[in-house]
Amino acid sequence: MAAIHKYFNFLVENGGSDLHLAEGYPPKARVHGAISEIPGEPVLDGPTIKQMLAEICDERAFEKYLEEGDLDFAYEMDADSRFRCNYLKQSRGLGAVFRLIPNNIIPLENLGVPESIKRFASMRAGLVLITGPTGSGKSTTLAALIDYINQNMSRHIITIEEPIEFVHPNKGCKITQREVPVQTPSFKQGLKAVLREDAEIVLVGEMRDYETISLALTAAETGLLVFGTLHTNSARKTVDRIIDVFPSDQQDQARAMLAGSLRGVVAQLLMKRCDKAGRVAVHEILFSNPAVSAIIREGATQKLTDVITAGKAEGMQFMDDSIWARLMEGKVSATEAYMKAIDKTRFKGILPPEDQAIGNSGGGA
Repeated sequence: MAAIHKYFNFLVENGGSDLHLAEGYPPKARVHGAISEIPGEPVLDGPTIKQMLAEICDERAFEKYLEEGDLDFAYEMDADSRFRCNYLKQSRGLGAVFRLIPNNIIPLENLGVPESIKRFASMRAGLVLITGPTGSGKSTTLAALIDYINQNMSRHIITIEEPIEFVHPNKGCKITQREVPVQTPSFKQGLKAVLREDAEIVLVGEMRDYETISLALTAAETGLLVFGTLHTNSARKTVDRIIDVFPSDQQDQARAMLAGSLRGVVAQLLMKRCDKAGRVAVHEILFSNPAVSAIIREGATQKLTDVITAGKAEGMQFMDDSIWARLMEGKVSATEAYMKAIDKTRFKGILPPEDQAIGNSGGGA
């Protein structure tokens, strides 16, 4: 058994999501959103952590990591536990962060996401973005949506990921999963190849740069249904981020492309529960319509909030309304709601007396 397995087992047994190892520090785990030291474990010295990290990694990849300082890959401890691994170098030496990936994909119905997002599954072309900060459950929601398509339709789905997180067996669909840089050199190369691979749906693990975003928009325009993720926490910020990656002289063209190809945005946050241990998801949902397309073309993204608020009958949902609903259900505290809200004035009046100072200082998420 690899030495690191005892830490992986601690994570699994305690319902944790992330393991943090760093030379010069004791091991830490994130459980229900909070990071703390693993009880009774010593500070990790250089030889110990180097051996620990090398033991579960391909030898050539580990040598590359020691030279370059960064490495991403997936590791399967057993049939029930897979991990997304990120190796890094930090001020005291080596380090790594491991995210636990459930082997069993949780169905959409069990994730607490609005029923309306199933509409994205039946769309034939365009761009759908699942967004949120790191650790907000974007990958879990996207995997559930792909699994829903896999169970209910017959299409060819290609995923391009770094690394592959959720493994999708073929059900109703033919699924081809490609890992960067193992099966394809880059997101750019993988997306270019998709156009020649008889795909109908493409999942882009992360749309992080101009080339990837540009190619994803082109793929969506040519008739593919493209799912991608971004690190934004609202529909408005998502649209702005897409446009901002383009050079200024190409932004008008980018707005036109996005206006024509965007089908929707699901922004997701996780909030700390107050009724029991754990976290609960909240969502903002935008479905594109003629008003949304016009707003994107104009560059007037501040108007998207009004469209979302007025679009409840179409399945749209504003983030603050989702937060408010969780508050009214007694699942989150007023302080947690205030900290995560976009329009904080709506929540300031319900802060408990001991937290009024947060409201007066304009504390943010």
